Amino acid sequence: MGGERARFESVYRETYGRLTAYAARRCDSPQDAADVVAETFAIAWRRMGEVPDGGQATLWLYGVARKVLANHYRGEVRRQALSVQLDAELADVYQAAPDSEVELTAIKQVFLTLPDADRELLSLVAWEGLDREQIATVLGLSRNAVRIRLHRARRRFARALAEADVRFRPEGRLIPAEEGQL
Repeated sequence: MGGERARFESVYRETYGRLTAYAARRCDSPQDAADVVAETFAIAWRRMGEVPDGGQATLWLYGVARKVLANHYRGEVRRQALSVQLDAELADVYQAAPDSEVELTAIKQVFLTLPDADRELLSLVAWEGLDREQIATVLGLSRNAVRIRLHRARRRFARALAEADVRFRPEGRLIPAEEGQL
C-alpha cells in the first residue's frame, strides 16, 4: 500500500498543473475545473494499478479527464458561447492591446462554430502542446487517424476564419477584415 501511495503522490505532483490547466480551459468556472481534476485523481487513485509509468501516466490521465469532462457536460446545460466578460478577463490576464479584443472575439466565435471533435483536437495541440502520438493515446486513436483528423480540423478552421473575414495581417496577427481595410 505504501508503494502505491508514493507512486500516486509522484504522479499527482508531476501532472496536477497540466491537468488543472486542461480542465480550466474546458470548464465554465474554476469550481467546475477543480471538480473535474478532483474526480480525475479519484479515479486514478482507485485504478492506480492501471496507470502506466512515466510520461504515459500524463496521457492516461488526459484520457480520464476527457471522459470526466464528457460526463460533466452531460450533467449540465452547455452554454452556447462565452460572454463578453470572458473576453475582458482574457484581455486583463494577457494585458492585451486594445484592438486584440476584437481579434479574440472574432477568433473565439469562429472556434465555437467548429464541431466538438475539431475543437478538442485543435485544443490538444494548441493549449496542451501534445504531438500526434500523444493525442492518439489520449483519444484512443491511431496516429494516422489523428493526423488525418487534425489536418481536416485545421482546414475547416481556416475555412471558417476566411468565411468570417478574419485574416492575417502582414506582421502575422489575425484581425477581422473590416479593421484591416482602414
